[in-house]
Amino acid sequence: MPCFDISPPVCEELAVFPGDTRYRRQVLMGFEAGDHLALSSITSTVHIGAHADAPSHYVPGGVSIDARDPNLYIGACQVLHVTLARGERILPEHLAGKAIAAPRVLFRTGSFTDPNAWHDDFNALSPELVHHLADHGVRLVGIDTPSVDPATAKELVSHHAIAARDLAVLEGLVLEQVPEGLYTLVALPLKLRGADASPVRAVLWEAGKWID
Repeated sequence: MPCFDISPPVCEELAVFPGDTRYRRQVLMGFEAGDHLALSSITSTVHIGAHADAPSHYVPGGVSIDARDPNLYIGACQVLHVTLARGERILPEHLAGKAIAAPRVLFRTGSFTDPNAWHDDFNALSPELVHHLADHGVRLVGIDTPSVDPATAKELVSHHAIAARDLAVLEGLVLEQVPEGLYTLVALPLKLRGADASPVRAVLWEAGKWID
């Protein structure tokens, strides 16, 4: 059944926050070398590509990603397009009267369209927007940028608002080809014990076309 794959390819070129660990794959065995099978290992930040942050990433004592309810990352979802100046946070007024119609909301900002090319001036969420979404029953929020806070932010006010309202969060999504509308989201994090995040393979099906 056709779906939108909203995860970038994880590769050595994929951009990460400056100073974070880039993805590397080491081939340990291979058919080209005469081995009887292919075998490899990887090294990477857990915040690679499309990923789910855990509360332990942004609040002391927060739970790690293996303790998050997987149901948060599966189900009815809404994609919203927003247009604002580069580097700005999304405020409730940027929704331009659009009704919140699902418990998972993903924002397409178009401010980080090449996942392999790092720049700091991407859009982020505002704490006001986080509270607005939570007040309308939203349980998960996602964005097509590396973070829900600006790249240079130190206080991480949007992360803290997400923690205060116990929302799940997805970052690094690829939404450029996804129209506004209602979908079914599947974006399960790996059960990485004690980890502060996990990569996800995030996909969207058009509403009503994914069967439970």
